[in-house]
Amino acid sequence: MSKLTHIDASGTASMVDVSEKDETQRIAVAEGRIVMKPETLALIRAGDAKKGDVLGVARVAGIMAAKKTHELIPLCHPLLLSKIAVDLVLDDALPGVRVTATAKLAGRTGVEMEALTAASVACLTVYDMVKAVDRGMRIEGVRVLEKSGGKSGDWRAED
Repeated sequence: MSKLTHIDASGTASMVDVSEKDETQRIAVAEGRIVMKPETLALIRAGDAKKGDVLGVARVAGIMAAKKTHELIPLCHPLLLSKIAVDLVLDDALPGVRVTATAKLAGRTGVEMEALTAASVACLTVYDMVKAVDRGMRIEGVRVLEKSGGKSGDWRAED
């Protein structure tokens, strides 16, 4: 197992110094899903949720959350993100919504946490928008799918 980078020699949690790292193009893609009753999915599909456009609001919430990741996760660096994309797809097979979030920048540290935060908050927002009709929804499978850039190079999750 690799040494933990956020723990100093004395065992204290600390922010990693990235000032000596090379700036590279970095991209991370994360996913999550929210499983619900078929009737709840139909309500979202029809655009009949009382709170409004579920997918549109969740997309914006995910984007906003990615930009605030450093305020939520104590040892994350504030980043100048060049792109955040949040895609939400209705999936009858779940039934529910599949969320994919992509974060991108040219910088000295990765964007996995920003992609994960975007996917998580988008799922949470879907829950919030329709919880009045389906409190039993489940948020599942939040994970990094792939990352590129930096010293560690490219990585893809195994299916």
